[in-house]
Amino acid sequence: MNLTPDEIQSLYETYGASLYDGEAVTQLEHALQAASQAESEGAPDTLIAAALLHDLGHILEARNQDRDNAFPAADHRHQLAVVPFLQRDFPDAMIEPIKLHVDAKRCLCALDASYFSTLSPASVHSLELQGGIFSETQVAEFEQRPHAQAALRLRRWDDLAKVPHRSTPDLAHFMRYVHQVYQPTLAATTK
Repeated sequence: MNLTPDEIQSLYETYGASLYDGEAVTQLEHALQAASQAESEGAPDTLIAAALLHDLGHILEARNQDRDNAFPAADHRHQLAVVPFLQRDFPDAMIEPIKLHVDAKRCLCALDASYFSTLSPASVHSLELQGGIFSETQVAEFEQRPHAQAALRLRRWDDLAKVPHRSTPDLAHFMRYVHQVYQPTLAATTK
């Protein structure tokens, strides 16, 4: 059930050409653009890897079914669907921002009045499916979570990673970060 870096790369190579829900980029282009944003800001390896893998749940879903790439009618909780495939062999500093990146969008909408206007139509649609804008209480709870600040950074890169034909380094370039944070014995030693 756990994915190795080589299996993750194979998933992107096989299913990454599918369109990213309601956007003008593919799943792979979106992942590469997010990782490129993280790398350009000097993020730690774990956060660059998280930026690359943050929507891996969508890739797993594409592998398991033929899904219409138009605006989905339900939230598939992609941010959580991938966790069982990563949690044994990757550090929390990579996994937690992935788990929190949807809530980070909900939080940013509550914290920054101008943020909502930057969302793509597909992201506005998914926001409603994901529970809408956080209340003040939800914002306070979110901000107390470990890795919340990293998730907010990841969310901003996610939003910027939807530009058709943007040039980025290739998948192999960013997979090196995934390899660097991969710890196949992590479960036996720390969890």
